[in-house]
Amino acid sequence: MNFLPAWVFHAILTLGILGLLASVVLKFIPFISTYRIPLQVGALLLTIAGVWYEGAISNQAAWEAKVAALELKVKAAEAEAARENVKIVEKIVIQTKKVKEKGDDIITYVDREVIKYDNTCPIPVVVIKALNAAALNQAVEEGKK
Repeated sequence: MNFLPAWVFHAILTLGILGLLASVVLKFIPFISTYRIPLQVGALLLTIAGVWYEGAISNQAAWEAKVAALELKVKAAEAEAARENVKIVEKIVIQTKKVKEKGDDIITYVDREVIKYDNTCPIPVVVIKALNAAALNQAVEEGKK
């Protein structure tokens, strides 16, 4: 279909129809009446080929329209995906910041509690609770010891 322009196929159909009409209407002309049957067969073949190609052209146009519509949907989906990716990255940054802040709070709390004890280095219950809270990513309850 792409090897010839569309007007060629339109011309084939037009020539076929005109040939059929000429063989019926102009049968009183000697040349046409002599070659009437071959003219009708050739015109019929041209008409059939022209109708075939016209159908193929319209089918191709329909598929190209569907492809264009789907390409628009893909572009819209890509834009939506980009917006969602930005939202996800923002959430990850916020979560990372919260985890870092909780970790810093726990480190500060443990350092503050360890300084309260003497050089014998017993592990206080408060430090164990803080370590457990850090492992579970929970806040340390300072009021309870």
